[in-house]
Amino acid sequence: MSALVSNPSAPRNLSFNFTIMATWARNLSHLISPKPPTDISRSLDILRGITRCHCSTASVNQTEDDGPQPNDSNDIDFSQWRNGGGIFHPTARIDPTALIQVGAIVHPRAILGANVHVGSGTVIGPGVTVGHSTKIGYNVALSNCSVGDSCVIHNGVCIGQDGFGFFVDDHGNMIKKPQLLSARIGNHVEIGANTCIDRGSWRDTVIGDHTKIDNLVQVGHNVVIGKSCMLCGQAGVAGSVTMGDYVVLGGRVAVRDHVSIASKVRLAANSCVTKDIGKPGDYGGFPAVPIQQWRRQVANSSRISKKVTP
Repeated sequence: MSALVSNPSAPRNLSFNFTIMATWARNLSHLISPKPPTDISRSLDILRGITRCHCSTASVNQTEDDGPQPNDSNDIDFSQWRNGGGIFHPTARIDPTALIQVGAIVHPRAILGANVHVGSGTVIGPGVTVGHSTKIGYNVALSNCSVGDSCVIHNGVCIGQDGFGFFVDDHGNMIKKPQLLSARIGNHVEIGANTCIDRGSWRDTVIGDHTKIDNLVQVGHNVVIGKSCMLCGQAGVAGSVTMGDYVVLGGRVAVRDHVSIASKVRLAANSCVTKDIGKPGDYGGFPAVPIQQWRRQVANSSRISKKVTP
């Protein structure tokens, strides 16, 4: 009997025979003694456990035509990852060197590369890809996205959620625009705590290689950011913005939607970009203008305010 139990190619209906056998043995033990001996109880528990395991295996490997085949994630139980104690789905592809801490969960068809670290409370959504040597902090949510190699994603980051896109219908109601594409994070990218990067609607949201993003930054849907850019804390990039390489956004910089920013542009803190910037250089102000012009504006405003003040 033990050989039949351990054989994965045994017929599926064999598990139901084990269930009948367990029920028969339990009833027989009641006839013999009002209280089953400890060894019989243990045997029944083991047999029931083997039956459950065999039924789970049969539901995955079943090939005979006896009804609808389960293919939903709810039909298969998640398992505990041996390295860290997190939970993963059997259809996820996880490198043996990956660390998934207790409280983290990896959903179906996700792919985790070598030496990936996933912190407690993190959720790796269905189909998400994480490259090798990437470190993911606590309570991170990844969905509809791919993350490159050697990235650092700090606590509370959300990547791949729907963007903020709506239109007004003929009755004045706000109707949601479909958000069906992905977010793609390059290699060696660092993303600060509680930053949000939305998935695309008409093109993928892209963060280029070696780009560094500070805490509390918002990157809207369809945004494309080049390589080696730097976005400081509380910067906000609206949807469908295109940024070149080596762009620097100071703290609390705002960029309106559908704006293009050339490579090697630096924006002073609290600036607001309202139109395209086509030439490299330093810019500042609201609206953002070349830095020397902005400084003159600030100086003139200061002189005027002093003259008006009694």
